[in-house]
Amino acid sequence: MGIFGRKDTETTAAATVSPELAALTGAYTIDPAHSTIGFVARHAMVTNVKGKFNEFTGALHLDGTDPSKSSASIDVTMDSIDTGSADRDGHLKTADFFKTDEFPQMTFRSTATQALGGDDYRITGDLTILGVTKPLTIDLEFNGAAKDPFGNERVGFEGKAEILRSDWGLTWNAALETGGVLVSDKIKLNFDISAIKNA
Repeated sequence: MGIFGRKDTETTAAATVSPELAALTGAYTIDPAHSTIGFVARHAMVTNVKGKFNEFTGALHLDGTDPSKSSASIDVTMDSIDTGSADRDGHLKTADFFKTDEFPQMTFRSTATQALGGDDYRITGDLTILGVTKPLTIDLEFNGAAKDPFGNERVGFEGKAEILRSDWGLTWNAALETGGVLVSDKIKLNFDISAIKNA
């Protein structure tokens, strides 16, 4: 059963939510030490380059009885981009890509949340990169809740989304002699989130 419970398809009344699910309602802080915000780009038309951001903060509000009342916000430090290559990371920070001196953060602010059934959810919000704000939809899977050895109440989610980087003005590229371009326009985003319930 998902964090927000299942819809009772046999009645029009709202399904009764179990006490353990209702108990998850509250404010949470994303734990960056146990979370990942990553991306995948196609390189030279033949392989995938993976990267992540090492510094970010975020907050969740979960409603165990009504998913539409849940929300999320994330602030990412763009200078923390990490693709495993210092030269490539340096290029990504320049005016060709993220202009990190001028736009030090990427932000996401949710505007709607929807339960899809079981452990699957969809969250929609505003993603801002380079000062440009566009809608982003993230499909999420709830991985469960647990109390860690230090007494923290945790919840976990996995998420995925796809964007066209050109929608945010990220248009730099280079043509290949064999046809095609060096960097794909389509970028896959992935999220592994562990969040701790606030005291």
